[in-house]
Amino acid sequence: MNVLSIQSHVAFGHVGNASAVFPMQRLGVEVWPIHTVQFSNHTGYGAWKGRVFDAPMIEEIVDGIAERGVLPICDGVLSGYMGSSDIGNGILSAVRRVKEANPAALYCCDPVIGDVGRGVFVRPGIPEFMRDHAVPAADIVTPNQFELDFLSGRSSATLAEAKASVAAVQAMGPRVVMVTSLHTEETPADALDLLAADGEGVWRVRTPRLSLGVSGAGDAIAALFFVHFLRSRSAAKALAAAAASVYGLLKRTQEAGSREILTVAAQDEFVTPSHSFPVEAV
Repeated sequence: MNVLSIQSHVAFGHVGNASAVFPMQRLGVEVWPIHTVQFSNHTGYGAWKGRVFDAPMIEEIVDGIAERGVLPICDGVLSGYMGSSDIGNGILSAVRRVKEANPAALYCCDPVIGDVGRGVFVRPGIPEFMRDHAVPAADIVTPNQFELDFLSGRSSATLAEAKASVAAVQAMGPRVVMVTSLHTEETPADALDLLAADGEGVWRVRTPRLSLGVSGAGDAIAALFFVHFLRSRSAAKALAAAAASVYGLLKRTQEAGSREILTVAAQDEFVTPSHSFPVEAV
């Protein structure tokens, strides 16, 4: 399996491609990473070095890959943090080229916009670009609860409202929606829900809530869900596998007291998770 992953990248730590690429490789996937930025570390530290790339650079790299004659064997495209609508246009151009070469290829968009408690944290214009262009072009989207509400224009305070919001996003274009972190009125205070829908139904996985705040977990779970969905074509199976791996990864990170997720040290969690959680139809 081959996946083109177009995301930000950091030299130190694990966010963007630095969080998504290795888990996919550990699952036996050939990953073709294109970096939209190259930073020393993620911006949550308050200071960083590096630069943001532009759409022509992305298109140039895709040109080079296309010249190798391998786009027909690309099974999917994964995108995350975009940085600007210009970069977003470059990503969507790459998606079109891959799908022209392989109509069976899927596009998974992690619509990075903001988060509950933080609000929007991307540049002006990006939320609208995600809503109006990237999400409608995607086969799979993996928003968190804040992004789900923004994209759908609805509230997800209850499970019924969350399901309606997911259906509203599906109506925009994506057949599959996976909500990476959901807390509704029905969710216990010590738990966190993950929700997925693929046209066959809606499923929920509930995991214990962990008391840590790290960056990059959303990038990892989007990548894991995408790979497991490409293999199983089941949102329920992909949700169960991705949730188990990311919970194990974050639990080991919490136990170590690390500010960065232990993507390398806890790599066995991607292949043989130490925890499993039931999937229930809702």
